[in-house]
Amino acid sequence: MIDMKFLQVPAMFNTVMLDVVWIIVGLIAFYAGIKNLMDKENPSRIGTAIFWCSFGVVTALGSWLPPKVSGALVIVMCMLAIFKKVKVGRVNAPTKEYTKAQYSKIGMKIFVPALTVAVMSLFFALFSNVSSMVGITIGVAISMVLLMVYSRDNKPKVFLDDSERFLSLMGPLCMLPQLLGCLGGVFTAAGVGDVVAGLVGNVVPEGNVNLGIVVYAIGMMLFTMIMGNAYAAITVMTVGIGGPFVLAYGANPVVIGMLALTCGFCGTLCTPMAANFNIVPVAILDMKDRWGVIKNQVLVAIIMITIQICFMIAFK
Repeated sequence: MIDMKFLQVPAMFNTVMLDVVWIIVGLIAFYAGIKNLMDKENPSRIGTAIFWCSFGVVTALGSWLPPKVSGALVIVMCMLAIFKKVKVGRVNAPTKEYTKAQYSKIGMKIFVPALTVAVMSLFFALFSNVSSMVGITIGVAISMVLLMVYSRDNKPKVFLDDSERFLSLMGPLCMLPQLLGCLGGVFTAAGVGDVVAGLVGNVVPEGNVNLGIVVYAIGMMLFTMIMGNAYAAITVMTVGIGGPFVLAYGANPVVIGMLALTCGFCGTLCTPMAANFNIVPVAILDMKDRWGVIKNQVLVAIIMITIQICFMIAFK
């Protein structure tokens, strides 16, 4: 088989560049904290500043901070979020007139920078061993250059301020993906998968692979709805159901594993816990119906889970 990954970099490159990427993200969060601290229009500027600065420190220095320090900062952020001390301050969004004028000038080329990020991510994933996070960051950097070429108004501070604006719009929800990802590891270490296996064993007859697939797929969807993250759910569900009731009886692990994740993604479409997909767009678009995104995705999710169960049974 021909190795398509012709762009090979040392492992140390990925390690160093990942640290650089997270430091950049942390600095942006820290900037959001300082900006909100200086913003007299923010009704909770001190709490907001502490939240974003804590988030910046954990993100930028997480590889070097002692676990107890990181944990303490996460607790501080959660408490500020629980007591609603993280607020949105002054928003310097472009006016509709300015947006229309820029569109008249740039036209459909405005989508090229966004497409560039996707293309670069795909390129590095297929043809190199460069980390996906690094690939996406390179795509973002190229997109920024393109936007600066499009308009002289797009100076570095514009990108920085817009990054802060979108972070503020998301608020504490930006923590959710990381927390849910950790939760999957915690559940696995706590033996939740074994408990699930014991419960399912009372329902699924031994050796009935088809029924095992149905329970596994629906379990992936439901557990993802609870956790908000299919990658966190698949560990627990595979240990508890996929392994002992499906894979142990000769089912193709490639087919089952791949489709189990997409079954989980059906749950992603139906839950507010998947905040970056279903809640953040509501906040950014200022939608009146906070459940509007989910309501339009439920039917699609039901159709998808049905098709995927049939596919898993047919090609197991």
